[in-house]
Amino acid sequence: MSNTFFITRQENSTTVKQRAPEQIRKRRLYEEVMDRLVDLIKADGLAPGDKLPSERDLMARYGVGRPAVREALQNMANIGLISLTQGERASVATPSFSNVMQAVSLTTSGILRSSSESLDELKEARLLFELQMVRLATQRASDTAIEQLELRYQAHTQALNNSEEFLKQDALFHREIAAMTGNAIFANLSQALIEWLAEFHQELVRLPGAENLTLSEHASIVAAIRSRDADAAETAMRIHLTRANSLYRHLVTEG
Repeated sequence: MSNTFFITRQENSTTVKQRAPEQIRKRRLYEEVMDRLVDLIKADGLAPGDKLPSERDLMARYGVGRPAVREALQNMANIGLISLTQGERASVATPSFSNVMQAVSLTTSGILRSSSESLDELKEARLLFELQMVRLATQRASDTAIEQLELRYQAHTQALNNSEEFLKQDALFHREIAAMTGNAIFANLSQALIEWLAEFHQELVRLPGAENLTLSEHASIVAAIRSRDADAAETAMRIHLTRANSLYRHLVTEG
């Protein structure tokens, strides 16, 4: 009886393994072409600006069709590895943080459209980022940079009756603060964060009274930076962004 029980357990174990095989994702052809192209760039020591072989040459080299080559090149361009110009061969791109952020944005935008939880996480990340950023900007800003921020605020005020321009100037105001830190990465991150929130933000600034409230909050931020008061600047930014976050949450819930 014990032998029968042992065999039954073995058979059950085998059956379970057969029902739940380990899944291995099948790679698409263009992904293989991308890997080969990356290897080609490394092996040939190609530098930024150097040309890759033509599409026809790549088709012959790797034994694939034009669609696989073009999809590989387009995806490499999307992540900033190469540059594509109409009528010319692809060339190796100059590495930059903005290229990396552009690549990340393609994925992030899709995630945000399908997940309210991801939106909450993004808002939390932006809050922490901007609070520290405005402190650093207050501590580092030159008199000229503060004057530029005040001009940016004036441009924002003048766009009050143009919702599209108002939204643009709102983003530029926050990017201006990021630039005041003297850290180019902060400026790119600020731009990316605002672009990822753009779909929700566009509806937010159209709420009754939201434009004037935004301008009032921005004025408080400018005043704190002008006074070189990092604590006040952080507080003003916190009030501004947490108020905006509550409106984002309301819009998502209503939608």
